[in-house]
Amino acid sequence: MKRVGFTTTIPVEVILSADKIPVDLNNVFITSESPYKKIDFAEEYGFPKNSCNWIKGIFTAVMEKNVDEVVAVIEGDCSNTHALIEIFRGEGVKVHTFSYPYGDLDKYSFIKREIEQLALSLGGDLRKTQEIARSLMPLRKKLILLDKLTVDGYVSGFENHLWLVSSTDFNSDVQKFERDLDSFLSKAAGRKPIKNRICLGIIGVPTIFTDLYQFLDSKSVSVVFNEVQRQFSMPFMGDDYYQNFLDYTYPYDIFHRLRDIKKEIEERKIDGIIHYVQSFCYRQIQDVVIKKELNIPVITIEGNDPESLDARTKIRLESFIEMLEGRKK
Repeated sequence: MKRVGFTTTIPVEVILSADKIPVDLNNVFITSESPYKKIDFAEEYGFPKNSCNWIKGIFTAVMEKNVDEVVAVIEGDCSNTHALIEIFRGEGVKVHTFSYPYGDLDKYSFIKREIEQLALSLGGDLRKTQEIARSLMPLRKKLILLDKLTVDGYVSGFENHLWLVSSTDFNSDVQKFERDLDSFLSKAAGRKPIKNRICLGIIGVPTIFTDLYQFLDSKSVSVVFNEVQRQFSMPFMGDDYYQNFLDYTYPYDIFHRLRDIKKEIEERKIDGIIHYVQSFCYRQIQDVVIKKELNIPVITIEGNDPESLDARTKIRLESFIEMLEGRKK
């Protein structure tokens, strides 16, 4: 079976309907034995040092023949993807494109047309796509349960991050992913719940730092909300397949995302927010709106390398946590 890589979350059921294997290229990069080697390869090819390392990692994952073809999201994600697919095409890689709607146009008709075109391009089938979506509903409900167990203290913030971010492609094997998830949920439900005084949410793209969650655990705080990872798991999947991808917040404007973030802050009783931003990413500018709109403390941290937190960021996080503890008292 052919393997289809993609640059960010797409309607994965379309790939499955074409009897092909979905592969999230971000996960291939960050879970590799040496992400730095992938970055070095891209820079030796000619990628500038002062550009996003996620893009470099995705490029190398494709050039190492981890996939046979690529779906590139050209609206609703990274603007660098436009240049990336030009390089892929120059290297003879088969590239399909997909866009999320932007602005006030008829978004429903737009997303419907994009999904139809993607199915046509990949050799998928729309009827089969929707059948697969319905068959995946029980699995997605288990991911919702995992997210609830995180709020209740049975699942750590890192475990939540890992499972939800892996749901973009189900680790390229839906059946095995579900079996492994069933086993994990069974073990997690039998744990003694951890109830820390301080509850945090992490918003923004999944962090490239390798030890953020472990550092926060060492400070006895709980991460009870991973914004974008939760969106990747598509927890709001309903019968209208096209509408689901309009309810999905990540590809859209910051105000669309903030409605979801504010709701989760209230429901999860979150004390503070860590806004992770990737270096050289336009989303950094949205930090201005986020801090203006949220009524709880927000700290912004920035990264670009797949490495441990630097000393300065640790000190800033420690000070942030101490401030939240003071407010709590």
